[in-house]
Amino acid sequence: MSTRTVTVIGVGNMGAGMAANLLGKGWDARVCDIDQAKVAAMVQLGAVAVSRPADAPADSQAFIVCVVDAAQTEDVLFGEQGLARMLRPGHSVMLCPTIAPEDVEFFAARLAERGVHTLDAPMSGGPARARDGSMSLMLACPQAVYEQQAGLLQALSARVFHLSEKPGDGARTKLVNNLLAGINLVGAAEALSLAGRLGLDLGKTLDVIEQSSGQSWIGSDRLRRAIAGDYAPRAHITLLEKDTRLAVAAARSAGFEGPLGERASQVFAEAHRAGLAAEDDAALFKHLGGQGG
Repeated sequence: MSTRTVTVIGVGNMGAGMAANLLGKGWDARVCDIDQAKVAAMVQLGAVAVSRPADAPADSQAFIVCVVDAAQTEDVLFGEQGLARMLRPGHSVMLCPTIAPEDVEFFAARLAERGVHTLDAPMSGGPARARDGSMSLMLACPQAVYEQQAGLLQALSARVFHLSEKPGDGARTKLVNNLLAGINLVGAAEALSLAGRLGLDLGKTLDVIEQSSGQSWIGSDRLRRAIAGDYAPRAHITLLEKDTRLAVAAARSAGFEGPLGERASQVFAEAHRAGLAAEDDAALFKHLGGQGG
């Protein structure tokens, strides 16, 4: 197989950012997506289009799967035109979606039957950080596979956390992180909505929060946009809705019940039902009564 050649399946916000980052660093990227406009945009940057996962070239150093959920992941891997049709022993598949740990374990076991390595590698940081290589990767894979793919991992992210050799541990870590992100975002949106009701200047209030004990990265990132009335989707409401729901389910399976996670998950579900599913998750601000713009 070739080095510095990868296939990226799913070039939405995060997948496109990763592919663009690799292209900018001199890697060869093959890209595949059901949305041909997204593929065309990557081709303009120098990528080579692949029509179906099964048609991915066998010389790729790794096959990066960057779709939304477990159903899409299964289709990409084992569907009628899935990667499994062309994968061979020694190939490596990097699973980046946020999905349930048991789904990662199931996919990894099926790939292992074919002699294919799995890198359980969910991401965090958003499209801009994927594009500039500063996103976080929460990685679970055998040490030998980690060393084999070290060059690719370092190109993708300046923050690679090799957590364990057990597939599923990356997913578990991502769910813990995203549960906290969801809790933080609900709290930040609530607090700034309250600031507006109290007659405070929202920008100045956020200035204070960012330099004080209430600061959170996701709160600053989303609410700066929200108070400007910018709800163009970077990360849809549905993503944290899915992630917090999966995190709460994982907590229950472990016999753990906290006071905030389930309520935060409910708020995202309520925002979805209120018609905000296709908007950026910054729209949680207006869902809770905040007014920007």
